[in-house]
Amino acid sequence: MRSNGKALDELIEVLIAEYHARNETVREWPIWKGIKYDDRHGGAFDRGSADSYYGRIRSPHEFVGDTYSSPKIVEEDMSEEAIKAYHAGYDYNEETGAKKEW
Repeated sequence: MRSNGKALDELIEVLIAEYHARNETVREWPIWKGIKYDDRHGGAFDRGSADSYYGRIRSPHEFVGDTYSSPKIVEEDMSEEAIKAYHAGYDYNEETGAKKEW
């Protein structure tokens, strides 16, 4: 992760791991372009696909837990893997064409 310090990186990783441990359910993760992504609500892939769906510009982010009910992690604090997952989610939704009708 690229953040303001090692302690913050470690805290973010612990919070995400704890959230997953409490909320993990057996489900099929989406495979996009040969890569399996975690599409949990609030995760990077989910946020990318949601931004595309709602017609928002790309702005990589994710949440520690569920969207808007847990701390938000902005691009500068995300891992390279999470940033790639965000863009994959955005691209996935762009290719499938699912868009909010206003």
